[in-house]
Amino acid sequence: MDKQLPITKAGNTYLRQLLVGCAHYIMGPFGPENSLRLHGLAIAARGGKNAKKRAVVAVARKLAVLLHRLWVSEDTYQPFYCRDKKVA
Repeated sequence: MDKQLPITKAGNTYLRQLLVGCAHYIMGPFGPENSLRLHGLAIAARGGKNAKKRAVVAVARKLAVLLHRLWVSEDTYQPFYCRDKKVA
């Protein structure tokens, strides 16, 4: 059995609140069209009791990883990174 566990409360509370707030904006009606939004919409489309909540948390986590990676590598953000890659 694969249980859905709650979000861990480790780390900075304010940072978690900001990430989830940003994820709500990205997933909302005024969110820009980008790969983060498409990822969240794909998770929400699977359905289920808490699909929207799961999608928001997934987008918040992906946003945190993306921001950390951009911070470390000092790259610029490309909204559709996967689409820009050429697949042979």
